Amino acid sequence: MSFHPTYDTGNFLFRYQTIRKQTEKICAPLSPEDTVMQPMVDVSPPKWHLGHTTWFFETFILVPHLPGYQSYHPQYAFLFNSYYNSMGSRVARSDRGTLSRPPLEDIYAYRRHVDEAMEEALGMTSLLENPSIAAVIELGLQHEQQHQELLLTDIKYILSCNPLLPAYLPEVPAVSSLFSEKHLSNEWSTVPAGVYSVGYEGDGFCFDNELKAHQVYIAEFQARRSLVTNGEYLEFIEAGGYSDFKYWLDEGWQLAQQQQWQAPLYWVQLDGEWWMYTLHGLLKLDLQAPVTHVSFYEALAYANWSGYRLLTEFEWEVLAQLHANPVTDGNFMESELYHPVAAVIRDDSTQVAHLLGNTWEWTYSGYFPYPGFETAPGALGEYNGKFMVNQLVLRGGSCATPQSHIRPTYRNFFHADKRWQFTGIRLAKR
Repeated sequence: MSFHPTYDTGNFLFRYQTIRKQTEKICAPLSPEDTVMQPMVDVSPPKWHLGHTTWFFETFILVPHLPGYQSYHPQYAFLFNSYYNSMGSRVARSDRGTLSRPPLEDIYAYRRHVDEAMEEALGMTSLLENPSIAAVIELGLQHEQQHQELLLTDIKYILSCNPLLPAYLPEVPAVSSLFSEKHLSNEWSTVPAGVYSVGYEGDGFCFDNELKAHQVYIAEFQARRSLVTNGEYLEFIEAGGYSDFKYWLDEGWQLAQQQQWQAPLYWVQLDGEWWMYTLHGLLKLDLQAPVTHVSFYEALAYANWSGYRLLTEFEWEVLAQLHANPVTDGNFMESELYHPVAAVIRDDSTQVAHLLGNTWEWTYSGYFPYPGFETAPGALGEYNGKFMVNQLVLRGGSCATPQSHIRPTYRNFFHADKRWQFTGIRLAKR
């Protein structure tokens, strides 16, 4: 049976305007020079993100569906296509940082041009009542929210490469009492054995890689109620975790040696004390906050050293079905903390902290299609399916994820060596 979601098309215009403004708000603290930088291939320049998210709406909505629409620039499709082979040639991903032109002011003019046309399109009943077009509009909104998270993580990496270690936002927001008023607990939550349904089953939006819902058997397991903290990970470092091969997969061990990893990305040791580069500048390491910016290899090595293991993605999803609460988890992009916060759980609570928000959680599951997975026709079929090899699934979202963008069935995916995202560790045991 095909999946036919329903959309609140009457809310499209408001959501479009809100999401587009949020993207520009994220970029507002940057200088024009900041927006051109690309220190590594995984990071795209902020200026490119601004152009690419605009190209998406122009290419998939305005050009084919808005009568009389005139493309802003004939070469922008070449500059801002990401990986859609169906849409023609493009600038190589590794060369996005060479685009000193067009200047930033032209990219904002491009956004205004497309926004005006999109606002006209979103007022056309004939477009909104077409289910296929409505699906692409929704995908475009979700796509831009994905890029908002990428913008924050890419900006962090870009600024961290500057010897001045500049702050993206100098003021450190006060941590809400939601995160600080209760007692930290490292107890475990038990999930009973059984057959569970996993995958998306609602009637709203989801990505194609969350389909189709199906049943899986889960053996009884226990998951830690809080994420591994910086203080706990520091014990792994001080115990020689980065110099003992027996905790590591061989591929990870070789990479750690080649790259001379001694700690998570952004950790800095000064005069015998550990600090961490954040979007608010260099801050003293908070030992109670979750460790983040670790690769899958580091996450697994820590789990092996600790005597526990990582969850599978289906174990994680079942745990989230039972315990995820976006209200109590709460640390999303909207908090503007842009940094993980400590878990705070009452001793008498059954809460499992930060299943949604705070840090993405590595799972020991490869990124593969679910039974019955269907690739969409045309260019948009390239969105997820062609990446289903040699990657690991992450779950839960992070402090840079828009809250309305995440759900327990959401499947993120990265190669095992990636560290620049807000990636963390939750432990499990039998």
